Amino acid sequence: MTILEVKDLTKRFGGLVAVNEVDFVVEKGMILGIIGPNGAGKTTLYNLVTGVFRPTKGKVIFKGENVTHLSTHRRAAKGLVRTFQTTSLFHEMTVLQNVLVAHYLFRNSKGLGQLIATPSFHKEDAKVKKRAVEILDYLGLSAVKNELAKSLPHGHQRALGIALALATEPTLLLLDEPVTGMNEVETATMMSLIKRLRDDMGITIVVVEHNMRAVMGLSEYIIALNFGTKIAEGAPDTVVKNRDVIEAYLGVEQGA
Repeated sequence: MTILEVKDLTKRFGGLVAVNEVDFVVEKGMILGIIGPNGAGKTTLYNLVTGVFRPTKGKVIFKGENVTHLSTHRRAAKGLVRTFQTTSLFHEMTVLQNVLVAHYLFRNSKGLGQLIATPSFHKEDAKVKKRAVEILDYLGLSAVKNELAKSLPHGHQRALGIALALATEPTLLLLDEPVTGMNEVETATMMSLIKRLRDDMGITIVVVEHNMRAVMGLSEYIIALNFGTKIAEGAPDTVVKNRDVIEAYLGVEQGA
């Protein structure tokens, strides 16, 4: 079953074509990787899929619905969610407070009515706190739930970013460089976590990552971009041997 379909997606910034007629599909339950050298258009593509940018042309179809002109929040309400980056954490709040705030911001973005201390709110609040604790326990963050987010090591901050995303109950989760800056042990832990999100929770995953070993180890299917254009797609062992992909990466190295 197709959960996400990107059709002819294009984004121009003046004379610059950042994403050029990109097509791909994501099947429910898969882990799909998007790779490419710096400047390939990966972040712009994510911004188009999640509604941060409006495309110059093309469509984003999510669970059979054209969501191309929906806001980021309305897409998230339908289950299309992008991870929060470390810079989007509430650094002066505790780990648990971060997850609670993420939930309430998501649920109450159209107004503050449900934040009023009514009996129904108290009942809902208890459920939310229980769910937040469950998310932190699942991600291995229970021991630090009362620590300030800013005091967490890098790996835990990355995991907290995923916790904030899980508070919105995604069906499709787009991860943006989830292992960047991690050591080998942290990377292995994060890779295991990402696989469990799919296997245990049934969340479909799309991941952009510069760590080629990590993205190849995670993904069942790979899309490769260069200068905003899709240059290859297929199984990881096929894409990594593709001549255009090799040249794209070698070209970056030689010009460095």
